[in-house]
Amino acid sequence: MSKEFTGFNNFMEETDKIGKTYIDMILEQEKASALDKKTHELAYIAVLSATRIMGGLLYHVKSAKDLGASRDEVKSAILVGLPAVGLAIIDPLEAALKTYDE
Repeated sequence: MSKEFTGFNNFMEETDKIGKTYIDMILEQEKASALDKKTHELAYIAVLSATRIMGGLLYHVKSAKDLGASRDEVKSAILVGLPAVGLAIIDPLEAALKTYDE
């Protein structure tokens, strides 16, 4: 990865039980999801792109790829946000596709 985003790692290191509780909530939410894992990842990629949370985006692009998502599926997930957030998705799109191609 050409650029590391370490905010989440810092959050986990600095918040003790809060970070663990946050991860536990995420895991419970994933278990409760009616979406299959790949679709869940693609939906999350759409949200992360629209909100420009780059560290999480790059992690979840790798995860989606590992779950069988194609490059075009990742690209399409990111472009879902285009009508709502406009060109705010261009940097996430570039970073995600570079990460996918690594």
